Amino acid sequence: MLVHHFRDPHWLVNSYLVADRPGGRAVLIDSGGPLELIETKCEELQVQPELLLCTHRHPDHITHNRQLVERFSLPVAAHREEATFIPMLTQELEHEARLQIGELAIQTRWVPGHTAGHMAYVINQEAVFTGDVLFAGSVGGTRGSGHTTIEDLRESVMQQLMTLPPQAIIYPGHMDSTTVVQEWEHNPFVRWWRGLEQSVDLPCTAAGLEGTLLLRALDYDGGTKCLVRFADGTEDLVPGSKVVEITA
Repeated sequence: MLVHHFRDPHWLVNSYLVADRPGGRAVLIDSGGPLELIETKCEELQVQPELLLCTHRHPDHITHNRQLVERFSLPVAAHREEATFIPMLTQELEHEARLQIGELAIQTRWVPGHTAGHMAYVINQEAVFTGDVLFAGSVGGTRGSGHTTIEDLRESVMQQLMTLPPQAIIYPGHMDSTTVVQEWEHNPFVRWWRGLEQSVDLPCTAAGLEGTLLLRALDYDGGTKCLVRFADGTEDLVPGSKVVEITA
């Protein structure tokens, strides 16, 4: 299996070309990467992508859907919850659907939280494409458009992704790849959900609301992401730029 990534320098968003071999059969995952680089790599490998798999609805991940459909005449697939938000969508997917493209055995995993219909794609049990649910050292937020809850996100990460083979490679929607075992052992949010990470317990304001900062960790873009407990007892993941610690 061959995996090539294409990263937009502004959004740091990844698109992926996955082929079973040079000259073989291939799929694309998300369309936010530089279009010309995707086309060049397809020509270099002599592959014609047969399917565009979308992880979720956010604009940086579906930027070039129309152009890729026009260039390769390929169908576009996503979870049914995202259907009205995905340009050029032709196939609605359900949890644990199984697709076969050449020697690529693709299994879908519904991983809500960041959006209601977020999908991850497991290929040949060797790799998982996690979109904006799980990154190297971080997790997706639950305050953007179409989000659900932090409880959904935790379930998605811990029950759908961390249960994959430990050496499976994680290809996230932004920045660098990692592995399941690496995130199990070192991702601060995964460790928190495992009961291994210590709370900082600092009073704060988060997006203008009073709360308690439980955890602050580096995010994929060089900033931070925070786990905050609000006055009503609810918890949420908030960009670090919107969290201000209150000092005496």
